[in-house]
Amino acid sequence: MTDDQATPVTVIGLGSMGRALAEAFLGAGHPTTVWNRTPAKAAPLVAKGAVHAESVRAAVAASPLVVTCLTTFDDTRSALEPAGTALSGRALVTLNSGSPADARATAAWAAGHGARFLAGAVKNVPAAVGAPDTLLYYSGDRSVFDEYEATLRVLGGDTVHLGTEADLAALYEMAVGAMLLPALVGFFQGAAAIQARGLAADSMVRFAGKWLDMIKSLLPVYAQEIDTGDYSDAASSVDLFLAGAAHDKALGEETNVDTTWIDPLNDLLRRAVAAGHGDHSISALTEVLRGTASRGAGRSS
Repeated sequence: MTDDQATPVTVIGLGSMGRALAEAFLGAGHPTTVWNRTPAKAAPLVAKGAVHAESVRAAVAASPLVVTCLTTFDDTRSALEPAGTALSGRALVTLNSGSPADARATAAWAAGHGARFLAGAVKNVPAAVGAPDTLLYYSGDRSVFDEYEATLRVLGGDTVHLGTEADLAALYEMAVGAMLLPALVGFFQGAAAIQARGLAADSMVRFAGKWLDMIKSLLPVYAQEIDTGDYSDAASSVDLFLAGAAHDKALGEETNVDTTWIDPLNDLLRRAVAAGHGDHSISALTEVLRGTASRGAGRSS
């Protein structure tokens, strides 16, 4: 069945993201079957036209394209195991978190059940599902992506196939996702400091947004430095960042805000200086993170 014939799709896992996926398929006119361990979560989708399968086996059997949205790869395999032979011949697309090793294990598991496997990741919040600029990337069986690309693009206009290695989506998911918590905790620390002065956290949002825009503009520069191993043209050096460590401590003492979460980051700076990267670009921290500090210092000195 081709995409212009409104491919039937099954969505398994109806948390906030799973519901958003199912709603996007329904909104685009795809016959949508849903299943969740807690059946009550299917009710709002049924009201919008979805079919609620009584079992995971029935859910899998209902559609040629099965999209799962559970927390981990382990959860996905566990939920699908009762489907048994119904998985054979199905296109299985997983949208969950997990390591590259977990993705490879799930790809092997899917192949053992006769399913064609595509791992994916939604790089946005549930409310953004279906938007033209929402990013989703996939890896694994290219034939699945090619056959169902138009259907999958319903979930977000920026839809990318990274390659045929099943673990690439998980690798990029973790590599990109590593930026999230440090950035958010930095904002939360700033909000706590602002509130300590009796000011509203909302008052810093515009400035924080501009700061993130600046950081975004630097990513291609840092990527080039990392790929070439040349950190000598330092607009912002490791030494400069390390000099700011004292300011973090002073801010914490003045505002009674816990800034100890930054201590390991400042220790990373000190290790980089010890490895000879003090006057190099801050991107030289990559060498310390991958355990090649001495080699990195030698290449860019």
